[in-house]
Amino acid sequence: MTITGATERAHLAKDGKIAENVAALAQQLAALRDGRKVVHCHGVFDLLHIGHIKHLQQARQLGDLLVVTITPDRFVNKGPHRPVFKERLRAEALASLACVDFVAINDWPRATETIQALRPDVFVKGSEYKELKDFSGAVAEEEQTVRAVGGRIAFTEDITFSSSSLINRHLSQFPPAVRDFLAGFAGRHEIDAVLGYLKNAQDLTVAVVGEAIIDEYRYCDAIGKSSKEPMLAVRQEAVESFAGGILAVANHLAAFCKQVRLVTALGQDCPWESFIRGHLAENIEPKWICRADAPTIVKRRYIDRYFFQKLFCVYEMKDQPVTGEAEERLLAQLRQALAGADLCVVVDFGHGLLTEASIGVLAAEAKFLVVNAQSNAGNLGFHSIGRYPRADLVCITENELRMEARERHGPLLPLLEGLAARMNCRQAAITRGAKGCLVLDRAGGLAEVPAVAGEVRDRMGAGDTFLAMASLCAAQGAPGEVLGLIGNAAGAEAVATVGHRRSLDKPSLLKHIECLLK
Repeated sequence: MTITGATERAHLAKDGKIAENVAALAQQLAALRDGRKVVHCHGVFDLLHIGHIKHLQQARQLGDLLVVTITPDRFVNKGPHRPVFKERLRAEALASLACVDFVAINDWPRATETIQALRPDVFVKGSEYKELKDFSGAVAEEEQTVRAVGGRIAFTEDITFSSSSLINRHLSQFPPAVRDFLAGFAGRHEIDAVLGYLKNAQDLTVAVVGEAIIDEYRYCDAIGKSSKEPMLAVRQEAVESFAGGILAVANHLAAFCKQVRLVTALGQDCPWESFIRGHLAENIEPKWICRADAPTIVKRRYIDRYFFQKLFCVYEMKDQPVTGEAEERLLAQLRQALAGADLCVVVDFGHGLLTEASIGVLAAEAKFLVVNAQSNAGNLGFHSIGRYPRADLVCITENELRMEARERHGPLLPLLEGLAARMNCRQAAITRGAKGCLVLDRAGGLAEVPAVAGEVRDRMGAGDTFLAMASLCAAQGAPGEVLGLIGNAAGAEAVATVGHRRSLDKPSLLKHIECLLK
């Protein structure tokens, strides 16, 4: 039976075109099938445009019922500033089209589970997916799934538009200066070449060195001032723990690289060891010394749950330098990790792990050395990147650079040039928060790259995320401007989540950068 008339189509959708969920849509289709051919389209549809409409009209001609499912807001991977239109609005826009019979908001990141539930006769994609290739491999999985349920995949042929391109031109959430930079960047660099630095990192072996830190968030409700002292009283409601410090950097890199060799330290009889092992990616090879003189570092932050306001932080640590047999074990582990590694990323939090001897090994034996020496409440004024005699890439904050140079005011470029000359590094990157970053490339000059963050939920770890991706780019000879944009895009992903709940995801970051440059 074929649905031909507008009256019959209206009857089928008399209770509304938008299903409550995919399960409800599957039940509707089971009752309506009766020999009718079901066609299924899936996508984000953020800014419905003429290309989408033609695609859906062609898809409708392949059967009797056209169902469209959309990616929910929480799974849209086009960057933290997307989607522009929330899922309900996107569903309503699709439901307004005469060619669409039913719409549902998906329950999963991909369409494979949806195809299994709806069992379409035809699953339709645009012509750009004919080779069954995309960043995540989802299209190939969708093709296999639709065949498994007895259907087939088909591709429409018509004019195509990019929602991301239209949004960037007409609905961008970025200020004009950022839009102009991205447009100019896209004219100077091919997207495939930019993304190639992340794709090609899959062949790299990376050594990462630094302090393991447990970042603990204790969520509290403020209940008032103590009646006897001028002190805020809070009631703890929940606790969340993250694998932070060098552990977070290792996890970011593991999503892009063949192997990550981790060198760090834990406390003797560490109660966190099983937690740490369970929160490391499978391709991370951990090597650590156990310190009898110090615990595993825990940085415990107390947070007002309602406002997500950080109230204060308690450090659980002893920051004496590693000495004696522990230092000898550390030096041996460093040499093992550096042997055959394509690059080494050092994040020195200044809590005693990296001594003069270990820095000497890193400087002498690392094939490509990336250094970040962080200032924090536990080391301020006592920790300097000047301890390192060389690096191929230096990455620090503006404040850290000014403290290193003992120059609070004045232009940054001379300070950056001086640091690069002293450390004989090819590139030096300065992260500046909402101002983006500056990257000095001694072969290509200075690049100023704006921030591309959307919603900022939590700044913790953004610099480590920038460093991880900048390291991969620098080791492959990427220009400073490219290094800066990829690093800033990674930082935007980091500030959109709380703590280290999510490590970087390769397909999502690739898609994010592609969408920025369309």
